[in-house]
Amino acid sequence: MTHIKIGILFIASYVLGGIPTGYVIGRLKGIDIRKHGSGNPGTANVYRTLGKWPGIATFTADFLKGFVPAMIAMHYFYIPGSMDFSKGHWWIPVTAGALAIAGHIWTVFLNFHGGKGVATAAGVFMALLPVPTAGAFVVFGIAVALTGHISVGSMSAAAALPLLCLFLATGAQRPFTLLALAVCLLIIYTHIANIRRIIAGAELSFKHRGPDAGGEKK
Repeated sequence: MTHIKIGILFIASYVLGGIPTGYVIGRLKGIDIRKHGSGNPGTANVYRTLGKWPGIATFTADFLKGFVPAMIAMHYFYIPGSMDFSKGHWWIPVTAGALAIAGHIWTVFLNFHGGKGVATAAGVFMALLPVPTAGAFVVFGIAVALTGHISVGSMSAAAALPLLCLFLATGAQRPFTLLALAVCLLIIYTHIANIRRIIAGAELSFKHRGPDAGGEKK
């Protein structure tokens, strides 16, 4: 393992995370997704503007943008229990995952204006913390079913993940909880506009569909 390989991993994580899936799918459908609905090139806006399958495709690709670099880091650059920062330390998969999420939110391909990082973060944590992340998916589903808002589900899952880590993460996974806590705060930050609309009663349900739908961003 060399510093050059780690550097390549980090650059690739950011670039892969930055691929603007929703924007590309929108272009394939003949529109600039940033000019429709909420203007956000993420899963919720693509789903509401273009339909179910484009939304599913966007989520899947964004999920893989986080899962792939984090899983590569786990398999080839991580040694559980290693205290050597130049070889196998937990900071390597954590940094790879964080860069993938940052790439999605601040994508170089769209002037550093991307999605909200939820799907990409889900991919990262499915690689790093699969059991707690599965629990967070359950929390997401329950929150969306109760409120009808994807934004509420996203924030609820983000908040639940660090708590679930306290009970479900193994010893070797404990350091990854730090990233879970940081991403929880980041996801809530990227949803500030949604929080304001929820308080004002103006947040639209995920069932609200059409090119002019506004509301949630993800």
